[in-house]
Amino acid sequence: MTERADEIAAIRKTFADFVDREVLPVASALDGEGEFPRAQFRRVGELGLFGMRYPEHLGGTDNGTLVLCAALEELARGWLSLAAVSMMQALMGTWLVYRGGGPELQERLLRPALRGDKIGTICMTEPDAGSDLMAMTTRADLCDGGYRLTGRKMWITSAPVADFFTVFARAPAGLTAFVVEAGVPGLRVGRALDKLGVRASPTSEVVLDDVFVPASQRLGAEGQGPAQLGEILPQIRIATGALAVGVARAALQAAVQYAGERRQFGKPIAQFQAVRMRLADMATDVFAAEQVVRAAAGAADCGRATVAAASMAKQFASEAALRVCDGAARVLASYGYSTDFAVERYLRDVRFTLIGGGTPEMLKLAIAKELLG
Repeated sequence: MTERADEIAAIRKTFADFVDREVLPVASALDGEGEFPRAQFRRVGELGLFGMRYPEHLGGTDNGTLVLCAALEELARGWLSLAAVSMMQALMGTWLVYRGGGPELQERLLRPALRGDKIGTICMTEPDAGSDLMAMTTRADLCDGGYRLTGRKMWITSAPVADFFTVFARAPAGLTAFVVEAGVPGLRVGRALDKLGVRASPTSEVVLDDVFVPASQRLGAEGQGPAQLGEILPQIRIATGALAVGVARAALQAAVQYAGERRQFGKPIAQFQAVRMRLADMATDVFAAEQVVRAAAGAADCGRATVAAASMAKQFASEAALRVCDGAARVLASYGYSTDFAVERYLRDVRFTLIGGGTPEMLKLAIAKELLG
């Protein structure tokens, strides 16, 4: 247990130092530009985050979920856009290539992706299939040598910069995952959507118009899609909870610092009871969110993760983070509405954690379903 705690502390310090030196000084300026943060993304790869959930023989470090969450939490403390694209790369964008891809795909796509040399993403959501993933209508029709994929995917993180896409489509035997490489005929990536927050995490529509995919690029057996989604979704939810914790920590820290510096009526506002009580509520939310996310991540590392535990972690942490970021904006008052202070960005970005990985309402239904048997 002590060795595990030391490992997590060392990884946390590595990423905290990186954030303090290389992310915080540029985050606000880069966020305003709204461009994919290639230089910082590559540095995250050099620090090993993308390979934390993967075995050493493929170039990973086999650290586990707790370690990954510690790193993601620190990245989110610095800049949620960078943390979001890093999470996509470390989990959804690469996981099924590892779980269902053959040795050739793993060498050609997965190994360079774990270094950050290639960018992967996942295509699940469709215009009429968001929370209801089983309603996907993208087709995978059999043809000589493979399949032809036709359909539309929406809200695809990193799509404008991706080198490969894990695409879910309906094959003859049911929902199936495929890997589609950028640039193939029939694949079109739409413009990046203009979003409220996480503006440097590009998100767009992906259109598949009779895209040929060799049978060798099917990820797992036909019809295995629902099981694969059941495996990856809890990981996504726990990791999204870690993102929420990170941005909440940043907002709390900013509010505490401002309260100690801002003077009104002849004294720092931190001396006013109303401000103290707000800060206490925010600190409690951060602490509670940390505990539930770390408990779920620890259970995942021990093979005891449940849909309910992962859903609780994501749902509670994201709602708590929203309260904390709103509280920080209230402490800063007018300055919390100004782009001169990072709190404005935290308040915009944190809403991403409510949506990504499932809405709070859907997660509550998942929790209740497991609770009621």
